Amino acid sequence: MPDYGHELLLGSFITPSADDPARAVGLAELTEAVQLDVASFQDHPYNPDYLDTYTLLTWVAARTERIRVSANVTNLTLRPPTMLSRTAASLDILSQGRFELGLGAGAFPHAVHSMGGSRLTPGQAVGALDEAIDILRGVWEVSEPGPLRFEGEHYSVPAMKRGPRPAHDIGIWVGSYKPRMLSLTGRKADGWLPTLEYLQSPGMAEAIKIIDEAALEAGRRPGDIRRLLNLLDVDFSATSRGHFHGPPQQWVEELLPLVLDHGFSAFLIGGDNPRRIRTFGEEVGPALREAVARERAIGTPAVAQRSAVVLARRHVSLDYDSIPPSLTEKVVEPGDAAYEGVRHTYIRTGSPALVVQAANADDVVTALAYARSQGVEVSVRSGGHGISGRSTNDGGIVIDLSKMNSVEVIDRAARRVRIEPGARWGSVARALAPHGLAISSGDYGDVGVGGLATAGGLGYLARRYGLTIDHITAAEIVVADGRQLRVDADHHSDLFWAIRGAGGNFGIVTAFELQAQEIAEVVSATIVVDATDTAGFLLEWGQLVEAAPREVTSFLSLLPARRGGPVTGQITLVYASGDVEGAQDALSPFLNIAPVLDQQAHLAPYHVIVAPQGNQHRGQGLEDTHSGLLEHITPQAAATIEEMVKSGDVLIMQFRSMGGAVHDVPKDAMAWSHRTQHFSVIAATAPAYASRLDVHWERLRPLLNGMYLSFETSTDPARLLDAFPEPVLARLRALKAAWDPDGVFNRNFNLAAEAPAAMTQAEPVA
Repeated sequence: MPDYGHELLLGSFITPSADDPARAVGLAELTEAVQLDVASFQDHPYNPDYLDTYTLLTWVAARTERIRVSANVTNLTLRPPTMLSRTAASLDILSQGRFELGLGAGAFPHAVHSMGGSRLTPGQAVGALDEAIDILRGVWEVSEPGPLRFEGEHYSVPAMKRGPRPAHDIGIWVGSYKPRMLSLTGRKADGWLPTLEYLQSPGMAEAIKIIDEAALEAGRRPGDIRRLLNLLDVDFSATSRGHFHGPPQQWVEELLPLVLDHGFSAFLIGGDNPRRIRTFGEEVGPALREAVARERAIGTPAVAQRSAVVLARRHVSLDYDSIPPSLTEKVVEPGDAAYEGVRHTYIRTGSPALVVQAANADDVVTALAYARSQGVEVSVRSGGHGISGRSTNDGGIVIDLSKMNSVEVIDRAARRVRIEPGARWGSVARALAPHGLAISSGDYGDVGVGGLATAGGLGYLARRYGLTIDHITAAEIVVADGRQLRVDADHHSDLFWAIRGAGGNFGIVTAFELQAQEIAEVVSATIVVDATDTAGFLLEWGQLVEAAPREVTSFLSLLPARRGGPVTGQITLVYASGDVEGAQDALSPFLNIAPVLDQQAHLAPYHVIVAPQGNQHRGQGLEDTHSGLLEHITPQAAATIEEMVKSGDVLIMQFRSMGGAVHDVPKDAMAWSHRTQHFSVIAATAPAYASRLDVHWERLRPLLNGMYLSFETSTDPARLLDAFPEPVLARLRALKAAWDPDGVFNRNFNLAAEAPAAMTQAEPVA
């Protein structure tokens, strides 16, 4: 029963007393103040002496900033899963991802019965909890088509609209003691949350064995289930005697074996005693964390157990037995229960032999070395939302950076922030909002930082603040030979130049430092118009955008006519300021360029317009997309685009405005050198129409000047010169040969690919 390497979580177990509600809230605030991680509360809705726990959790979440909050544990009998799913998701959203769901079948059946709940036998309780977990996760799975329908022995859900999606993957921590409930915990839960004083039969070792065996039978790893432990009978007095009684150092000596030998990684102390909470946070916590880190550094992590199901699904391309020990609890194999959630990207399907979920830069180094030793394809994934980025594969290794997602304000006065690549831009915007800061990024909150911040970053603030890469001041990167480097204008400046536009070719960026902008609220407007006169509409929209003040950035989506309706244009306008009058003057002219079908405008914090949508990675996106840049929207370009939109062969065309601050940066400042074009254009279609789209695009190509590679799905080496016009391409190829001579990073417009000898750059048409 090994240490599974989970981060330590330390916290409090508080009584929600109605006699002194300020005390309960104060103990939670103290929990945060002394650097503990979790404030949890008993949940006994039938007790008139207690506050309602979920009302209290909401209040505590609002009064704190960092700690996680949880019921310990939720009484399922009195909180039906359909309602609990909405309550939990709402609390998680409002707390910005700080809620965890402690869950139990319900204690004190006589009280439950008196309040209208059902009295369940132990077997029925297991079945009810089993069904409840399925319902909870089904409601949160907003990407599934249609409403949730569920018919079980204990719960019936005829048709329930899914959502909202929580801000993070809520952990379901089950409080269980008997064998059947322990088996359910191993099969379905994210955590086991017993109270030490109640662990009798089976004892701790036997209970853990039951959980582990059930996990393996379900195709899971025992380490997928976090072990948490409530400690109620505690005392830090130097004169006290007994288990978990005595001075802090004695506590460390007693807790350490639970971590290293039994796999526990979270401890919550009861007693409602401020002095105990303070001692636990200020003395026990730091000493225990230091001791665990020391033992983990010198110890040998246990080899991850694998079930027969997992072993049978291993690929012949890998030597799984040689996976480095430090990664054994961070990998997902084809037979693992988590595999379906990590094998695909949002756009593309994949069947990698292994997904490594790196937690830090050292993991990236180790994973890269292992992948190179296996001689298989290596894909790197940050958010997994890219159109052109091939961040999955078949039979190779995916280095998944999604768990490296911290956002840190390093220096507020200098507006300097540090962001890890697995963060999503919606989360970045939300984290920076309390500081009055924002970063010019894309238009979609689910997009990962790593891919966008190495390719460009053309979003809603572009004309006012430029591209995302324009604000990168330094980066931490793992290069092909495994070195960890910090690159900036004074250190490895050539590599720093290259990764801002062609970063996917040179290594794995593990952190970015950027200078954020002072921005809080923006004015956002959406106008839907009848774009039947497509060419005329495009020309006027383009002219208005170029003439607009820099605060205005506009996106335009053109959608073909459907079911007898018109071609429609959806204009998105963002005025990068909270100046409502200035926004009204700047945006009003766009109402006159075509018949308006719908319109709306609002003043909102920037993070609201790039909020995460919770997309699942199922390979469901458009796989045939072409990208190009236009100096201007000319009559010839507009006519060609109208023909494309009305052909029936294109599902959508999107235009993004550039200019403004994008043009302020010298074209030789970084690998992205497109500093004269005013528009990015994208055309996408379904696979059945791909060849027809190609024909249309070839007619438009002579009018283009450049390409944004993040939106292009063609792998034709001839496209390299579109993305990197000379002398940029020659410089990049020389750097590629120096930094990645073996072509390890070849999945995203491989610079080492041979282009046709006659390849020439297209001349733009004025």
